[in-house]
Amino acid sequence: MPLTIEVASGPMLEGWRAIHNAIIPTHPLSADDVAERATRHRLTVARAGGALVGNATLRPPRSPDQVATVIVRILPAYRRNGHGTEYLQAELARARADGAERIETVVLVSHEAGLAFAHRHGFVEHDRYLLDGDLVPYADLHLPAGADTGADGGADSEAGLSR
Repeated sequence: MPLTIEVASGPMLEGWRAIHNAIIPTHPLSADDVAERATRHRLTVARAGGALVGNATLRPPRSPDQVATVIVRILPAYRRNGHGTEYLQAELARARADGAERIETVVLVSHEAGLAFAHRHGFVEHDRYLLDGDLVPYADLHLPAGADTGADGGADSEAGLSR
């Protein structure tokens, strides 16, 4: 079933926040945190058959190198159905349409399925770091120039990228 992707605003920001906090329990966000992020980033939610299945963050391209960050999260009950691949492809297309020349993502290192998903889609790790007060690091990854992000048809472990 194809996804419906919509910009998260108003009451839908709470759905976005619930998905984030379910997938990133080490760094839960408050409603105020999410509202502030929505002023800087494009926050979206994805539905399949009416059910909320995931969310994404697109940090718009920034100068001078036009780097964008795309983060896709799929709830565990909806993984392995192609949703992660479909959502990632849509968000990558949006980032490129916005002028991105380099695309990065961020994954919580303890989220092994998310790291595997990123690697299968061509992302290469270039950094690991801890946020203040956190115990679990994040991995920064990027798509090498010319990388094919089509992966393998999308039916395998779409854990989503996470942060």
